[in-house]
Amino acid sequence: KLAENLSRHEHEVFITIPTAARTVRLWVADSGALDEPIGPSPLVTDETLTGDYAKGRAPWGQDLRGDAAAISLYQRHLLITGLSNQGKTAALRALALWLALDRSVQFLMGDLKGAGDWAMFDGLATVLIQGPTDEHVIEVTEMVEGAVDEMNRRLQAPPGTQFPPLIVLVDEAQVAFMCPAVDDEKRPYGGSKAKSRYFTAVRKIHNQGRAVNVLMWQGTQDPTDQNLPKLVREGAHTRASLALGTESQARMALGDKAVDGGAAPNLLRPGLDKGTVVVASDGIEIPAGQASITVRTHYISTDDAHVIADRAKALRDGVTTLHAIERDEERNPLADIAAALGDAARVPTTDVLKRLAALNEDAYGTWTNGDLKRVLDAHGAEPYKSDGRMVVARDRVLRALANRDGDGSASASE
Repeated sequence: KLAENLSRHEHEVFITIPTAARTVRLWVADSGALDEPIGPSPLVTDETLTGDYAKGRAPWGQDLRGDAAAISLYQRHLLITGLSNQGKTAALRALALWLALDRSVQFLMGDLKGAGDWAMFDGLATVLIQGPTDEHVIEVTEMVEGAVDEMNRRLQAPPGTQFPPLIVLVDEAQVAFMCPAVDDEKRPYGGSKAKSRYFTAVRKIHNQGRAVNVLMWQGTQDPTDQNLPKLVREGAHTRASLALGTESQARMALGDKAVDGGAAPNLLRPGLDKGTVVVASDGIEIPAGQASITVRTHYISTDDAHVIADRAKALRDGVTTLHAIERDEERNPLADIAAALGDAARVPTTDVLKRLAALNEDAYGTWTNGDLKRVLDAHGAEPYKSDGRMVVARDRVLRALANRDGDGSASASE
C-alpha cells in the first residue's frame, strides 16, 4: 500500500527499522531504476583481482540501494535455488570464479545439466563431471563420497594441521536427489532416507566438513521436499534464492526465520528480476533489523567466465581434471602418477597423493608417501627435496614411462 501511494512498485520501496523508537527509514528507488543493468563484475573489469578464501569477500553484485554487495565464503556451506532460467548457475559460478583466483582452493565439481556452463573449470577442478544421466549421478555421488573420505582423513590429522579449502560443488542437485538408480547392495543413490548415498554423503560434509575446510555448495531449482530434503536445506550456512513461485518454496529455500523476517523471493518477478537473489547468511552485511538482503548479481557471460578461468589457471600449477570416476580394478600406478602431475614441472608428494585418491579412492585412498616412493623408486623417478618439500618431477616420470613402454616389461596392473 505504501509503494502504491508513492507511485512505485513494491520492489522499489525499501523499509528498515532503526533502533530509535517510533521510527522507520524508507529508501525509495527512482521508478524503473531497479530494472536497469548494474554493470559488469569486477572480475571482468579488473584483471589484477585475486580471491582470498580466508579473509576476502567475493564481489557478487549490488544491493537495492546500489551499494556493492560482497560475500564471505569462508567455512560456509552454500545453497542457491530458484525457478529454472532465472540465473542460478551464473550467480553460483561467479562465486566459484572468484574463489578460483585463490590458488590454494581445490574444486570437485558435478554439473548435472551438462550444457557446458562449467566447462571453463576443466584444468582448475580436480574432478569435473558433466551430464544429466543416472550414470553421471552415480559418478557425482562417488565424487562426494570421496570428499567425505578426505574430510575424515583431515579430521584424524594431528591438532593444528592446516588444510587447503576443498569446494565440493554440485549444480542441478535436484537431479541427484531424484535419481532412481540403486547400487549392487540395493542402496539408492537418490532420495532422502538414511540409506540414500548422495543424501548421506552431503549430510556428512554438512555435519563435520566446515572444521577442516571441506565445503558443500549446491545449486538446485524449483525446490520441493522431494528434490531438496529438509535436512540438506538446513545444513547450509549461506542460503540464497532467486525468483520462486510460492511462499512455501521461499521457506524451503531460506528458512522460516528469514521469511518471517521479510525475505520474499516469491515476490521477485520471473524474467524481470533475473539474477536477483535474496540472501540469508552471516557472510554478507545485512542491515540491522533484517533477516536477509536482496542482491542484484553481476552477470558474467560464459565467454568472460572462460577468460577469468584462464587467469586462475595461470596462478596455479597444471591440474589434470578427471571427467569420470574410475571404477576398474586394474591400475597402472606410474601412468596415474603422470596424470596426477598434469602440466606442472614438479608437484609436492602430498598433492600427488590427494590427486591419486581423487582419481581412484579404492586404489589410492590409503596410499602413504612410502607407497608413492616405492613405485617411483622402482622406475628410477624417485622424489626429491625442493625448497624444503618433497616433490615429484614430471620429466622423471615421463622418462620412466617412456623407458618402461619401450622395453614392454610392465604389465597393466603392476
